[in-house]
Amino acid sequence: MAVYKRRTGSPVAKKPKTSANTIAVNRRATHDYFIEDQYECGLVLEGWEVKSLRDGRLSLSEAYVQIHKGEPYLYGANISPLRTASTHIHPNATRNRKLLLHRQELDKLIGAVERKGYTLVPLSMYWVRGRAKLKIGLGKGKKQYDKRATEKDRDWAREKQRIMRGR
Repeated sequence: MAVYKRRTGSPVAKKPKTSANTIAVNRRATHDYFIEDQYECGLVLEGWEVKSLRDGRLSLSEAYVQIHKGEPYLYGANISPLRTASTHIHPNATRNRKLLLHRQELDKLIGAVERKGYTLVPLSMYWVRGRAKLKIGLGKGKKQYDKRATEKDRDWAREKQRIMRGR
């Protein structure tokens, strides 16, 4: 009688599971900021950027949103170009990209950022009916003790789950 060992998983780190239309998520944003409100906005993109986004080549960890001359821009988002995208263009992976918002939403954001001291943080990018959308959050920065408290709560919730599972 042969005994077979069941394989439990590969040693390679797996990407966290996301839905099919999600391109990238900025996990650092919820760690560094209290997100108070969220807005969905479009982006002005070039053709090679859309192809790279379809391939999932986006990093939002260093990205931030600023309002310049009454228009919001995404700075620092890294869309790495595909090698086969095009031969006649010279892609800039971290160029500033204009965001598309309704005027009322933009006025609210400008007021919150300039008067109340909030920060605009990119949270995630995803597809909606073939168009790339960016979810931005209106957030207040966390202090170091806030981050420790959040981590402590998360650890306690995990420990509670272990205890309940053991019963």
